[in-house]
Amino acid sequence: MKKLEEKSDLELIQAYIGNDEQAIEILLNRYKSKVYTSIYLQVKDEHLADDIFQETFIKVIRTLKAGRYNDQGKFLPWVVRIAQNMVIDHFRREKRAPAIVSSDGYDIFELLQITSEDSESKMVRKQEHSDLTKIIQLLPDDQKEVLIMRHFCDMSFKDIAEITGVSINTALGRMRYALNNMRKLIEENNMIFQLG
Repeated sequence: MKKLEEKSDLELIQAYIGNDEQAIEILLNRYKSKVYTSIYLQVKDEHLADDIFQETFIKVIRTLKAGRYNDQGKFLPWVVRIAQNMVIDHFRREKRAPAIVSSDGYDIFELLQITSEDSESKMVRKQEHSDLTKIIQLLPDDQKEVLIMRHFCDMSFKDIAEITGVSINTALGRMRYALNNMRKLIEENNMIFQLG
C-alpha cells in the first residue's frame, strides 16, 4: 500500500473528499512554492501574496468539499488558474493593472536552490540573478507571464495556453519572443548569460 505522500494528486483529492485531512496538507505542501511564486510575481507584495495564496486554497478546499472539482489530472494548472483569477479580481478592485515581476527587494531566484559555493561564486550568482530580474521586468507582460509559468512554475505549454486563454502556438511564440528579447537586452547591456 502506498504512503499518502506517494499518492497521485487525484488519489490525494479522493482521500481528502473522503475526510482524510492530511491529504490536502500533502497537496498544499506539494505545490505551495509554485502557486505562491506565481502570485507573488504578479502582486509584488509579500503580505498581499500571502492573503491571495490563502484565499486560493480556501477556494480550492471549498470546491473539493462541494464535489465540484473536475478531475482531469491537472490539479496544479487548476490551482494556478484560481490564483490568477484571484489576482485579477484584486487588481480589478484596486483599479490598477497587474505587473508580473518584482524588483522590490525580493529576489525570485532565491527560490531556486543554490548549491554550496564559495563566497565569490555566490556574489557573482547574486549579481547575475539581479541583472536577469531587471531584464525580465523589461519584457512585455504577455511574455513575462509565459516565462514565469514555464520556468518558475514548471508548467507545460498546453497548461499555459489553457490558463492564459491562447493557443499553444501563441504560448510557444511568446516564450520564443521573450527569450529573443532577453538575449537582445543582455547584449545591449554587455551582460554574460546563457539562455536556452
